Amino acid sequence: MAEYKLEVTTGDMKYAGTWDHIYVTLFGTEGQSERTELDNFGRDHVRATTGTYTLSTNLSLGKLLLLKVEKDPFAILPKDEWYLSKIVVTTPEGEALLFPCYRWISRGELVELRGGRALKGFEEDHPLLIDHREKELILRKSFYQWKILAEGLSHSSHCDNALELPAEIRFSQSKSAEIDYAKIKTGLELKIKGLLGSTKNWESIEDMKKIFWWRKTTMSEYVTEHWKDDDFYGFQFLNGLNPNVIKRCSELPPNFAVTEEMVKPFLKEGSSLQEEMKKGNIFLYDQKKMDGIPPRDNNGEPLHVTAGLCLLYSNPENKLMPIAIQLLQQPSEQNPIFLPSDSETDWLLAKMFIKSADTMDHEAVQHLMKTHFLSDVYALATLRSFSVIHPLYKLLIPHFHTTLHINIGGRIRIFGPNGGLSETSLGFDGLTEFMRRDLSETTYSSLCLPENITARGLESIPNFYYRDDGLKLWNIINSFVKAVVEYYYPSDSEVCKDTELQNWISEIFTHGFLGNKASGFPAGFHTVQEVIKFITMVIFTVTGQHSAVNNGQFDYCSWPPNGPILLRKPPPTTKGQSSMETILETLPNVGEAINFVVLVCLLSENYSDMVPIGAYPNERFHEPAIKQMMKEFQAELSYLSETIATRNLQLEIPYSYLDPPLIENSVAI
Repeated sequence: MAEYKLEVTTGDMKYAGTWDHIYVTLFGTEGQSERTELDNFGRDHVRATTGTYTLSTNLSLGKLLLLKVEKDPFAILPKDEWYLSKIVVTTPEGEALLFPCYRWISRGELVELRGGRALKGFEEDHPLLIDHREKELILRKSFYQWKILAEGLSHSSHCDNALELPAEIRFSQSKSAEIDYAKIKTGLELKIKGLLGSTKNWESIEDMKKIFWWRKTTMSEYVTEHWKDDDFYGFQFLNGLNPNVIKRCSELPPNFAVTEEMVKPFLKEGSSLQEEMKKGNIFLYDQKKMDGIPPRDNNGEPLHVTAGLCLLYSNPENKLMPIAIQLLQQPSEQNPIFLPSDSETDWLLAKMFIKSADTMDHEAVQHLMKTHFLSDVYALATLRSFSVIHPLYKLLIPHFHTTLHINIGGRIRIFGPNGGLSETSLGFDGLTEFMRRDLSETTYSSLCLPENITARGLESIPNFYYRDDGLKLWNIINSFVKAVVEYYYPSDSEVCKDTELQNWISEIFTHGFLGNKASGFPAGFHTVQEVIKFITMVIFTVTGQHSAVNNGQFDYCSWPPNGPILLRKPPPTTKGQSSMETILETLPNVGEAINFVVLVCLLSENYSDMVPIGAYPNERFHEPAIKQMMKEFQAELSYLSETIATRNLQLEIPYSYLDPPLIENSVAI
């Protein structure tokens, strides 16, 4: 007789256990076992437990290939599902093999698990496994399908309802309950105060401080007090929600009608604009991609959008200061250059119009399109292209935890025709066109942080913590990815003959970047280094980059004047005509502002099942070498966190959005 020891682990989430009968069958190169029930004395398969069972065969089954799991009803008990985490099988020869599952199994369902070392398709050497792999991928491609969201935008999952997804890639019940509770709690407070749905104008800026009684952060309080300050305004282009737009300016655009005389008072004494540009101290915010997109109507009147330009100066005190603003792309007498020396409200109004455009850019392009929509592409391509035994599936799948679920909701409740962003000045149609324009110009290098920083000339601008922390995080991810990829791909030839890998990148190129060869995105891989770079970019995008553009939304946007999503008055065409009353009439009314505040509240919540970058609660790799690489990855992330904490102690405005324990391992909110 040959005995196999099976250690069967049930998940630790609510309702993970089952009363049903569980059967397993082992398949090996020398035969298969009898269908055997996993039944010990007492109750089996209880939540968060591991049961040990013995399965006996007449002879050794040879090298184990597959493990089949079946779930049959127990007596007349109602139907339930069982969450099987993993099974570890110890063979008669003493070898322990990991069979990861990490999914819900329904009554009457048959699940076949692959175990042992991760394998690429061309490494399969047994007809049973070759056939199993082919059928697995056919089934995946039939289930996970592409859909065109809008012409000119990245494609998405065909599912329109998260309930269509397998339970293991949906939100947990606890997270869904927490989201529902946050909605009710936030909405109730604002409704009691008469703010939610109100069509009144704000009577004063001070009234906005009464939006929340209790919900505040240190940063949101700082924004409330300092939103008018020029140095804080400039700081946000580096370390706020949208740090990916400004670039060094060595020559003024011909349509930006700024003169030396205009800005000389705001430069270092005795210096000039030309000198400061040569020194690399002048920076430009240019929203030209928004130019010409019509705004939406609001109660029969058009709202207002300005595709403006803002000139910024890194002064001797290492503060980035706005020194000139032009609200429309084409200079004219009705499009004056606003300066810090103008009246307080003229200058504040000009900054608000730039900030409104920047808020729409941040929410629609930098946040929704470049993290959420692209994460959908990466996740769907992974689920369609790789077998679960493929090493890159095992590496990537933790970074797509509940991504499809959040994006189904996001496409409806945030981006859709009646979603939260439809209330912006551009509205649904305008934002769609804006995103379409941006995607058509998006390059591979722009999504790779080191190249992005260099291309924008921001290598040496001081106090740029997004850059400092982001580059360190990029390098840590890159080192980890390099170690894992080189372990499985010892040569370039292994890359070239891996059809699953080539299908993966081809799907991303076709459905994510619409086959745009000018973008520089690869349509295929030829070298190991190409694979390492691309996977580094993917993991950085869905972890660090998403954190940088998502986690500070309440901090920066819960104070409506700092991130107005719509403006009701046209931009000023002459100076000296504005007042604080003009500011209040231009800002969103009470209800419009509150709707956006509710949205950023929900997107900035901390949920109990958040998995930080570097944490791998699901054990998918059998190989000890990979487990050691993960430990080294975690140690590097921990050191980075300590470095950030030490640095932040010295700062008036700490920057924590790229602190590893606060970065989620996937786009999950």
